[in-house]
Amino acid sequence: MLNGAVASAGLAGLLDDVQSVADVEIFKPDAAVYGMSVARLGIEPGEICFMSANGWDAHGAAHFGFQVVWVNRFGQPKEYLSGALKAEISTLDELPELLGC
Repeated sequence: MLNGAVASAGLAGLLDDVQSVADVEIFKPDAAVYGMSVARLGIEPGEICFMSANGWDAHGAAHFGFQVVWVNRFGQPKEYLSGALKAEISTLDELPELLGC
């Protein structure tokens, strides 16, 4: 399903990897899901910029050790969960400036 969505959106050539919870057979916010990226990419959690539109997912990834940007498109109230977010944006248009591009 994910590979089809990536291909349909014309993003296949822009992504290094497409990952799914199906690969580890457990759901977020279990640490095994976030650990999959560390293992597959061979880098430390703090080297990963993780983005999510779900506050709970953003906090779960931050608690794991990722650098996290919450894409809060609908102005949802802040979650009071463990894991400090690095940034909150309301649209992906804000991402290049945030990343210094």
